[in-house]
Amino acid sequence: MNMKNRTLNFPSLDSVKSARKTLENIINRTPLQKSLRLSDQFSADIFLKREDMQPVRSYKIRGAYNKIYNLHAKEELKNGIVCASAGNHAQGVAFACNKLKIPGTVFMPVTTPEQKLEQVAMFGGSFIEIQLTGDTFDDSKKSAMQYSEDSGAAFIHPFDDIQIIEGQATLAVEIIEQAEEKIDFIFVPLGGGGLAAGIVTVFSVLSPETKIIVVEPKGAASMKASIEAGINTQLAHINKFVDGAAVQKVGDLSFEICKDYIYDCIAVDEGKVCETLLELYNKDAMVLEPAGALAIAALDQYKDRISGKNIVCIASGSNNDITRTEEIKERAMLYKGLKHYFIVRFPQRPGALKEFVLNVLGKSDDITFFEYTKRNSRETASAIVGIEVASYADFKGLSERMKESGYYESYLNDSPDMMNILI
Repeated sequence: MNMKNRTLNFPSLDSVKSARKTLENIINRTPLQKSLRLSDQFSADIFLKREDMQPVRSYKIRGAYNKIYNLHAKEELKNGIVCASAGNHAQGVAFACNKLKIPGTVFMPVTTPEQKLEQVAMFGGSFIEIQLTGDTFDDSKKSAMQYSEDSGAAFIHPFDDIQIIEGQATLAVEIIEQAEEKIDFIFVPLGGGGLAAGIVTVFSVLSPETKIIVVEPKGAASMKASIEAGINTQLAHINKFVDGAAVQKVGDLSFEICKDYIYDCIAVDEGKVCETLLELYNKDAMVLEPAGALAIAALDQYKDRISGKNIVCIASGSNNDITRTEEIKERAMLYKGLKHYFIVRFPQRPGALKEFVLNVLGKSDDITFFEYTKRNSRETASAIVGIEVASYADFKGLSERMKESGYYESYLNDSPDMMNILI
């Protein structure tokens, strides 16, 4: 693999060096930190590149500042700037606008967590105006591009731009400098593909033997779909939970840079991401957002191949909202098979619930959700019941006892629409 053979429209190492000079007094040189817990768990040397320790708590500041600084130097910002973002790119843009005294407008989805909105406002100060529009990044992007066309403001793309990619690529240079031994695998979170393209730009030249694994959320695996189709492909629908990586279509430039140079593209279940988030918080005192934990969540899928190897995972962001904690816990338990929802058929007579508790629930089973309304005109009525079990092995017995006792009506975990309502 050799990036030197690529066209002049692609990033170069010289341009990455230039970006690094631009950023040298702006960003933190984040640690490449060995995780003793993960290294022991996977029998490998696993290092985390802690981009959650940047001023805006993600790597996005690298690309955003590099792009805006270069436009500022060319006096192309007389009408200000505009961007679209699910949160982290917006914070990088806001930081740059404040630092360079440039007015900017940030379009963000209505569904953006409150914490990210507050951070954008804080970093941007009086130089940033936030506009909430649409349910997804792609909706916000359409509004931002229309605003750019109408106002003449420069549109700062979050990933599909050479100078954005060059800024993100400075992260790769740091990793190679910090690593004391050859890196066998690097796990890279992927939304629009700007970071992955930056990693490829550097590693394909300076460390071509390193296998680059890009990681997407299962519900928004647009790069995986594109590679399988052989053309950059837009997904019709996405799961927005991993908001920092929930993109319907990766960047055209990102796709062209990545498609022939990444070793693998894998998708991780959103529930697995939640399980990883909770483990990192409880065991390592690391507070990451869902997109920030993607790379680490992918290790299980490679556990047989990374044993004895030198591994880097990029911890890409920590802009999480504490109000999401209960949802994260719920999704993690559903993924591990510890939480189950049923429609239960109860006889409409006194003592029916008591019998259910005594005859159906196991010793360690716990009712965590119960919704029931008595129907006077019927012999039976249905309730939605959520039950937590101590281990997945307990589920089979619980289900069998429910059926044998005549309480079972249906199982809801396999119904995505119903589960979206409950979660």
